Amino acid sequence: MRILIIGDGKVGHSIAETLIAEDHEVTIVDRSEAALQRSQETLDAMVVKGNGVNVDTLLEAGAQNADILIAVTVSDEINMLSCLTAKRLGARYAIARIRDPEYNKSLSFLMKELLIDYVINPERIMALEISRMLRYPFTGTIETFARGRVEMMDFRLGRDDELVGMTLGDLYRKKPQLPRVLFCAIQREEEAIIPKGDLVFLEGDHIYVAADVLTITRFFQHIGKNTSDIKSVMILGAGRVSYYLCRLLVDMRMQVTVIEQDEERAMEFAEMLPEASVIMGDGTDQELLMSEGLDQFDAFVTLSGLDEENIMTGLYAKSAGVRKVIVKNSRDNYMDILGVIGLESVVSVRQVTGNTILRTVRTRSAADTAAAAERMYRLMDGAVEALEFIAQKDEFFINIPLKSLTVDQSALIAVIVRDGQVHIPFGGDVILPNDRVVVIIKGNSVERLSDVFTISAS
Repeated sequence: MRILIIGDGKVGHSIAETLIAEDHEVTIVDRSEAALQRSQETLDAMVVKGNGVNVDTLLEAGAQNADILIAVTVSDEINMLSCLTAKRLGARYAIARIRDPEYNKSLSFLMKELLIDYVINPERIMALEISRMLRYPFTGTIETFARGRVEMMDFRLGRDDELVGMTLGDLYRKKPQLPRVLFCAIQREEEAIIPKGDLVFLEGDHIYVAADVLTITRFFQHIGKNTSDIKSVMILGAGRVSYYLCRLLVDMRMQVTVIEQDEERAMEFAEMLPEASVIMGDGTDQELLMSEGLDQFDAFVTLSGLDEENIMTGLYAKSAGVRKVIVKNSRDNYMDILGVIGLESVVSVRQVTGNTILRTVRTRSAADTAAAAERMYRLMDGAVEALEFIAQKDEFFINIPLKSLTVDQSALIAVIVRDGQVHIPFGGDVILPNDRVVVIIKGNSVERLSDVFTISAS
């Protein structure tokens, strides 16, 4: 597909890199010579210098022939107007990043009038992700499928966990009372594993499991993971993510305290969210944090604009005994070491934006959009993907027992949702039209559910 990206910042560059790896034809527009030079040197993309709202610039970039336009500059207004101009020139589909909370209430009107097909608000998506992580303090990630009926979570095996040393095949035979979840994927050091029956659980394994909400909650309670409620949260930084997160946490009846160094921003935040306690001060000042009772809070979330500040403050909160610490980080080269130093829960605006846009592009690029993935999550820095499909009535695998189909060795049929009921599938189960099917796949070779199967020769 011909894809035009307006904005060559961290997000735009990352999206371009991923789309090029999936064999899309990408053109990037930006006003910065330095940013475009970097992309020209590192990516197989065409670059055009100019303003994404300018007609001549868009024509030079081929907007009139673009299958998808993705506007991700730092300006919401430029993103919206770029979509309008490109659609008027002939672009088929337009995606805009719109972040300002002031536009939230009028999004439907703006999308209609400015010809925007899809809006992404990464800060709000990240706030939702953080709020889910606060529901289960032991997990680093929570993803939802089948309209919230299925949850996938991750946890790390400690030395004393009862699963250590068991094989997956023996687990439910030795522990018949253990609620049955699907073990989706395991990260073991640098290796991504799709688990089979002979896999032995080891200390330090980073395990992803999926099931319906009630079953997965009971599973974690059964293995001794802490599922007690978070009642109080301290947040570093009063930016957009903090605003959306505070709204969610206040609705969940949590006590929220926000620390912000900029006086004007702190006062504005306090006016917008009178239910939250806003403290003006340097959130990296350890004396200030302790004087405000950091060690008495159940959770600490670092959302400042500096990764190093977030990491160091998060480490201090962890050393002070805060039970749940969530750190915002935008640097790929930091991700591997954060878990090693004890920061398991890490969120990234750039990653959230890239994953959401990639999912939309894949849906648009499928020959039959009805058969394309409804939802997609990238795990382990993209080494593994979790995809949700709706089975179509004319698919060749419909109503054939799974044991009679050959499933790609790098794939796992994780969950089938039928008539609102969640099933962990076995060999005798079949997929029926309109079933929601969650697939775990190593790599990114699957666009449709049919890509996972072949019919067994026997």
